[in-house]
Formats: sequence, structure tokens, C-alpha cells
Amino acid sequence: MITDYIIPGDKIELTLKSSEDRPNKDGIIARKVYRTRIYDITSEDEIKVNMPMDKDKLILLPIDSEYDLCFYTSNGLYQCYGRVTDRYKSKNIYVLVLELTTPLKKFQRREYYRLNCILNMKCRKMEDEEYAMVNDLNSVQFINTDLTLQNGTIVDISGGGARFISKVFFPTDSKILFKFSLPASKEPIEYEVVGRVLACEETNMKGVYQNHVQFIKIDTDQRESIIKYIFEEERRKRRRERGE
Repeated sequence: MITDYIIPGDKIELTLKSSEDRPNKDGIIARKVYRTRIYDITSEDEIKVNMPMDKDKLILLPIDSEYDLCFYTSNGLYQCYGRVTDRYKSKNIYVLVLELTTPLKKFQRREYYRLNCILNMKCRKMEDEEYAMVNDLNSVQFINTDLTLQNGTIVDISGGGARFISKVFFPTDSKILFKFSLPASKEPIEYEVVGRVLACEETNMKGVYQNHVQFIKIDTDQRESIIKYIFEEERRKRRRERGE
């Protein structure tokens, strides 16, 4: 039963699926996330949620739009995909009806929680021989970075990987050197990791590509510091929303 995993009142995030994304004039796709709560569970594949709001303004999500749904429950984090099928007002409550189009699955928040962001980065494709050598090392600090690196922009990041925009097409499963920095209290922290390309697709702007990368060679301390940065940014965002 779906109620074994989620119940009314649980927090839910709706993230617009990538096929619905639209890049801005710079080719950057900032995926919109809407936060609300479960209002009711009507069947195994249908739920109702409170209409999302932004600064006291209702967000009327379009009928048939599709979202990546993330549920925050007492038993952990669950995810599935869903589609908006209806919206209406009932007893002064604005309701959004969602059809769950895939089964619920559980995943770990610490590594895979995504933060929407805009961060400069550089990268280049690694040759098989270079990756084989690096794979035998305990870290990626010995990678030869004298070769030209391509510019890009990270638009979301997690402890497990990132999504970035660039003008370079990277074939699926190719290995890339991935360099970026994150703000810190004293000075930015530099990261140099190896990623595997999960998908690369052209955006609506010709010659501009959206890349999904999984970090496959990264120090444990680096991964933990990325996760720490994400959580701190989320806390800052919640404080701003509360006007603190």
C-alpha cells in the first residue's frame, strides 16, 4: 500500500522534468522546484497536494505537466514521477491532483539531494589510457591539467554528481575531468574530480548541451564537503524564506 510509505501532511518537492526545461538566453537551464505538502491520498496511483505557493502567491501548475516528485517522510526520502491531472478549490483549499506514473523508490538524501545553482566550471574529456592510470591512484590530484579545459556552467549539484551546460558534446559513458569551486567561509574550495557522462542532450539553443555527470573518482572528504555546502545553502534559503 502506498500509505505504508507516504501519508497526508508529508512534505513533497515537485521538480520540472528535464524534457520540460527551457534554457535562458545564456543557454542555462535552472530547473524550477516547487515545495508543498500532501493533502490526500486517493488511490495507489493518485494523490492530492496543496497548491504550491511563492510569497503568498498561488502557483498554477499546468495540466499534463510532468514532475520528478520527492517525498520527505518519517521513514526517509522517496521518489517517483508524476503528472498533473486536475486542480480545483475545496473549502478554501486549493488542490493539485497528481497521477503517479512510476512506482515509489527510496534513496539516500545525503548523497543525492540536488541543489539548484549557477556555478562556473571547467572540464575536458579523458582518454581511456589516462582514465585507466587515474583509476589506479588514490586521488585525482595527479591528473595532467595542462591540456585546454572547456568552460561550462553547473546548474545543479549533489554529492553524487552534477548537471551542467556547455558548448561541448560529451558521448554517453565518456569520462571527463571536472573542475569547479564552491564558496566557503574563508576562501573558495577547489574540486578536481572525474565524472562519467550519463547523458548529453542538445538544448533548444543550437550547439549548447545539457550534460548529466556522475562523480566516479572523488575523495571522500570532497564528497562530504559538497554535501555540507548543499545543506548549508538549503538552510540559508529557508531562513531567507522565513524573513530571518
